[in-house]
Amino acid sequence: MIHHMSISAHNSLHVAQVLAELWNGQIAHHPFVFNGYIVFPFDQYGTEIEVYSLGTEIVPGKSNEGHSYVQKESPYGFTATHAAISVPVSVEKIERIAQREGWQVLRNNFGFDYIEFWLENRLLLNLLTPEMTAQYKAFTQPENLRRHLIFIGSATAGA
Repeated sequence: MIHHMSISAHNSLHVAQVLAELWNGQIAHHPFVFNGYIVFPFDQYGTEIEVYSLGTEIVPGKSNEGHSYVQKESPYGFTATHAAISVPVSVEKIERIAQREGWQVLRNNFGFDYIEFWLENRLLLNLLTPEMTAQYKAFTQPENLRRHLIFIGSATAGA
């Protein structure tokens, strides 16, 4: 289970505000990152998304030190990072928010329905309404995944 993740945005506060709206959640200042915010839906899993300014990188510490945050002068615009996120709002609300922001939104299907929601038209979130979350959970049951995907190895291979 993924409990939290971090993303970057041109306008980290605004993106955090939109995520909080989609989650019916709240935002806190990140305690260690300037222009960093944490969005909480206050669910039973402790889920959160940290939103940093575009160009923020997390780098490993030296020896026994923890990680640190650095700011790049010339950040990349797009990323391979994306996430599927359950939200407690309707498709219509998602579409209204995307339209208001001028961000691309598209209904899609991959064995389950989901909404492609492009934060700042550069970072992909696959949003799942409550009905879509039920479809996703059914689709990702092991027997269904084995029927629809070709697996190339196993964590228990050779054990």
